[in-house]
Amino acid sequence: MRLHLRVLVVLAIVATAAACDENLSTLAGPTPSLEPTFSSIQRDIFETTDTAGRVACVGCHTNLGRNPAGGLNLLASVSYASLVNTPSTQSAGVARVTPGSPDRSYLIQKLEGPGVVGLRMPRNGPPYLTSGQMTIIRRWVEIGAPSN
Repeated sequence: MRLHLRVLVVLAIVATAAACDENLSTLAGPTPSLEPTFSSIQRDIFETTDTAGRVACVGCHTNLGRNPAGGLNLLASVSYASLVNTPSTQSAGVARVTPGSPDRSYLIQKLEGPGVVGLRMPRNGPPYLTSGQMTIIRRWVEIGAPSN
């Protein structure tokens, strides 16, 4: 009976750990404070050059003094509306971010690379986003791409 109880306790601990997001900060690599929230992605990916040398997205995706690359403006005041449920200008019928579906989101395709229309982002890469950074962005899309 004790063995059964121990097994149940271990299973409960494992199930609880699996239900929570993994410790994402250990995955984030050059952006250790990155979290699966839009504000974190805006701050740590779109607006910041990371310690691995990947240049901030707003270097090209801005309307300040230029037309934003690909028609995508990632300045904080407009980036969420420019991404979520907004059609891509490069791939007909595909939204830039489809809440709940990272595999159907053009942003994910552009950041991950192969098979994408146009060039993988960042265009001046490598370095590209790390697999940990991508995991966190995918997680944000999976949980519905909330605005905060």
